[in-house]
Amino acid sequence: MSDLKQRLLDMVRDDLQKIESSLEFHLITNFDLVSKVASHLLFSGGKRLRPLLLILSARICGLNGRVALDLATAFEYLHTATLLHDDLVDGASIRRGKPVANSLWDNSTAVLVGDFLFARASSIAADTRNIEAIKVLAGVTEEMSQGEIFQLTKKGNTHLTEEEYLEVIRRKTAVLFQGACRIGASVADAEEDHKSALTNYGFNLGIAFQMADDLLDYLQEDLSTLGKKAGADLREGKVTLPVIHTLNKATEKDRVRIRAIIRNGDFSIDEFKLLVDLMKQYGGLTYTREKALAYVQTAKASLSVFPDSRTRDILMGFADYALARNA
Repeated sequence: MSDLKQRLLDMVRDDLQKIESSLEFHLITNFDLVSKVASHLLFSGGKRLRPLLLILSARICGLNGRVALDLATAFEYLHTATLLHDDLVDGASIRRGKPVANSLWDNSTAVLVGDFLFARASSIAADTRNIEAIKVLAGVTEEMSQGEIFQLTKKGNTHLTEEEYLEVIRRKTAVLFQGACRIGASVADAEEDHKSALTNYGFNLGIAFQMADDLLDYLQEDLSTLGKKAGADLREGKVTLPVIHTLNKATEKDRVRIRAIIRNGDFSIDEFKLLVDLMKQYGGLTYTREKALAYVQTAKASLSVFPDSRTRDILMGFADYALARNA
């Protein structure tokens, strides 16, 4: 895993440097507080996967240029805005190993800075005058907002179905990956089959990435690298695929035990370990990994329309990284 991560970092190092510079350049505010709150999360160690996907999608279609970098910046602002809002809605305490913004400032400030980043992303997209990019960005924002609302209505629901779970992660995660890839192909004036291939790649990568993230909540031993508490998803009322499958396969007696732990919310470490043991016993963790792997394989297969290249290798590597990562 460390070899794959290092290899990918080496291959995108120049792009990462440009993204960081662009994020700082476009963070134009009239108040220092806005910049300070936005920077707290924006520069706290994010992977920059979404802006990288946009740049690489443009590149594999033949475009290297400022417009792709600007739109990549807009997507990272959009992603950061959703995290600021999500942390408040979910009642989270830690993000990327640091206290959430609303705990350091206040709820109102965090919400308004999130709104600022949404607006800034829209302004950057508008400046490109690329109508498809503007439409995709707006559509992604709508989908993610609805996904958060849908998830909120299902909070703590231990009868959540796998189909409902997939609908949540499609709207909350996959559309952002999908949109970044679609816009990258669009600004490069790619042929429709290349646009479709990258759109499919982004969607399947996004689903796999979220499933792997949901697995980490139950598999991560070193919580400092994950940047959140053990069982954070359940503490926030998020019932994810490992739990859903386990509940479907468990005996009635064990289903009662699992639901009691989830309803508690403030469960102990021992109760959490019991839950993980039950997930292993009933195959919830294995099932989730196998499902994520299938999405990874579909994502990689989508890239078959492109000839071998360094950029294609990076995108293939990102798909492998989605499932193999530790945090």
